[in-house]
Amino acid sequence: MKVDFTKVTSPSFVLHEELLRINLDILNLVQKEAGVKIICALKGFAFWDVFPLIGSYLSGAAASSLNEARLIYEKMGVKAHTYCPVFIEEEIKDIVNYSSHITFNSLSQYKRLREQVHDYGHDISFGLRVNPEYSEVKADIYNPAQPDSRLGVTAGQLNNTLPPGIEGLLFHVLCENDSYALERTLLETEKSFSHLIRQVKWLNMGGGHLITRDGYDVKHLINLLKVFKGRYPNLNQVILEPGGAIGWQTGYLAATITDIIENKQVKTAMLDVSFAAHMPDCLEMPYKPKIIGAFEPSGNKKEHVYRMGGNSCLAGDYMGMGDYAFEIPLKTGERIVFEDMMHYTMVKTTFFNGVKHPSIGIWKNGKFRLLREFGYEDYKNKLS
Repeated sequence: MKVDFTKVTSPSFVLHEELLRINLDILNLVQKEAGVKIICALKGFAFWDVFPLIGSYLSGAAASSLNEARLIYEKMGVKAHTYCPVFIEEEIKDIVNYSSHITFNSLSQYKRLREQVHDYGHDISFGLRVNPEYSEVKADIYNPAQPDSRLGVTAGQLNNTLPPGIEGLLFHVLCENDSYALERTLLETEKSFSHLIRQVKWLNMGGGHLITRDGYDVKHLINLLKVFKGRYPNLNQVILEPGGAIGWQTGYLAATITDIIENKQVKTAMLDVSFAAHMPDCLEMPYKPKIIGAFEPSGNKKEHVYRMGGNSCLAGDYMGMGDYAFEIPLKTGERIVFEDMMHYTMVKTTFFNGVKHPSIGIWKNGKFRLLREFGYEDYKNKLS
């Protein structure tokens, strides 16, 4: 199942289809055993070349914008579960065309736009995002339940009954969490919203369920969801919309060392990729991605330690979470392959500095297939 990176262009994002299928098998097992729907959240994984494959396993996809909803409709052949923090009125007609569910972030926006949505389509199921004011997410940038959050309606803003026309609720306060965090989150959510959950047809538990990570207690999740559904027989659908769990450990970012710079005994391997432009989560979260063949420095003088540097002019475009050790010295022209680069990476890339954008390819049946290359026209057409 290993990828032969000598056959891969550099730089490139490379999806390993067999690893993706393993994740989809796990997610499909949860769907069937727990009697829930799992849908793909494009904000975390939007590799549309494999949407037909994902659609054969999962129950659809979740969009956070008109563009995502349209991509789901065109490439997966289904209508989206669409939630936007703010809906643009000029886009509502098209959003309705591409959506089966539309969830609003606030009561004011729902009241303002519901009639307009009705005018364009009568088969839309309306939902409302709620904020349980509880989250175990450590990084504030990814915590939707932090104090004064702009995301979701709190219990204090709602009465004992939901506004007319609301058929579902959505909460999303997890990020790469396990089933035990979900269990505690459900307890807190039910304290504030159980009476309202009993009034709707569906409940969307959002994303952040890292079901495909090694050590995730899948049996506990299945049992937790079964018991929860038993408490609310009114629910026709319980929905989970992970993005990270689908692309988790399914692909790579292959890069090449273009130069090695030494300054004050720090050796920096300069790459043909950028952390700022191509791996922004490494700076935002921040986190340190694994590199094939590298290990954590231990101070042993026999180790060869390098910092990884990006190819943009941003001073902070380097891996600041720590250096990497190798058994033998690195050389210009060698490959550096970052692991786990499918989820929340490709969807965030930019053309900052105009640096070359990584190509996109897939590894399947022992062969590399190049899907997309980016050039000057892609950079130019993003600007004006």
